[in-house]
Amino acid sequence: MSNPTYTIKPALRCLRRSRNSLHRLRSITTTASQYQEAALQSTSAPPVLDPNLVSTREEEQQLLSTGVSPIGSRRRRAALQSTSNIPFEQLPYQCFQEARKILQIDREEKLRQIEEERRRIAKAEALDPAKCGGDAGKKGKLVAMHKYLEQLKVLADVNDPLIKKRFEDGLGDMNRPIYRYLADRKWREYKRLVMMQRISQMHIVPDVLPHLDPIAEISLAFGRRNVQPGEFVDSRVSETLPRLNVQLFEKGEKLVTLVVLDSDVPNVERDTFGYRCHFLATNIPLSPTTTSLPFSVLSKESQVVLPWLPPHAQKGSPYHRLSIFVLQQPDGKVLDVEAMRTREERDGFNLRSFNDRHLVKPIGVHLFRTKWDEGTEGVMKRAGLEGANIELRRKKPEALPYKKKDGARYR
Repeated sequence: MSNPTYTIKPALRCLRRSRNSLHRLRSITTTASQYQEAALQSTSAPPVLDPNLVSTREEEQQLLSTGVSPIGSRRRRAALQSTSNIPFEQLPYQCFQEARKILQIDREEKLRQIEEERRRIAKAEALDPAKCGGDAGKKGKLVAMHKYLEQLKVLADVNDPLIKKRFEDGLGDMNRPIYRYLADRKWREYKRLVMMQRISQMHIVPDVLPHLDPIAEISLAFGRRNVQPGEFVDSRVSETLPRLNVQLFEKGEKLVTLVVLDSDVPNVERDTFGYRCHFLATNIPLSPTTTSLPFSVLSKESQVVLPWLPPHAQKGSPYHRLSIFVLQQPDGKVLDVEAMRTREERDGFNLRSFNDRHLVKPIGVHLFRTKWDEGTEGVMKRAGLEGANIELRRKKPEALPYKKKDGARYR
């Protein structure tokens, strides 16, 4: 009797093939598959975030990615989520309302003192200089009285919760003394400390200036990139004109001079380092409300003395420190641009002599660094600078001649 295995195996193969083909066929249905349902759910519109109510880091990052910044502090936004839309000054908290009454009484007292001080100033201005120590004595007395008046204006509003709320929300008017005071205090708590630390660590003082006491906040950006103090900047990024934001904390408009100085230019002949001025402009008006200072909008005829020279470092040289100084001109005096163009030169620019010659005072500083990178050679060629094909190397110290010691001493 023959074995039936050989006739059964082909039949099983046919059944398996037909079963697999049936699995491949889809039945007609009106419902979507699980994959399509997941795709539809993922393409749904993201939730709309309110800049007044976001209170977590994830929500803040999502909001910043859309180009919108959160308003106020995180603590304030978290508090607004749990309260109804009630004006801040009408919050139904008894302790808060009683504290506001005490603050209001103190503010009225300060306003009375302000009016009294204004009357004293008007009386002092009408006095004869011979009766109060001459013109210099009268001027010094009036300066002290005006300074005290500004202090009273700050004390009248420094404890007002509405003032603090507007300042935290970024709605403060820098024309008012209280908002300038709050902005100055916030800057000195952290950002000024970081700047002074970078200046000390990188020896800007005393290499460039013997002393520096910044009183204006400066931020630097190349295009969309914000530069932190002392940060390395790619040569292709710093090739473009930068943009400054200078925040003054004193009232009134000032004329300033802008200097960008490289204090690490190698001098091969003298085996030392020198200075090079990369940008010089003067007669630039600034005020507490006029803070933006793009280099590209400065007038080439009446303001720019030395145009922008892209920062660069030759191959083999250590990193270069580029300092940006904002110098206040004395009593709003307008400097002679033509005379400065004939006198000032890029190479060997000495900031100490420049300050003494024009009686300018540094009020703000910023700092960044540059070094040789893959784009420096192209930057130097486009700027018409020589030395891109030169590599600097440290000079090896000469070996001292060997002096053979007397062998008799070891016998």
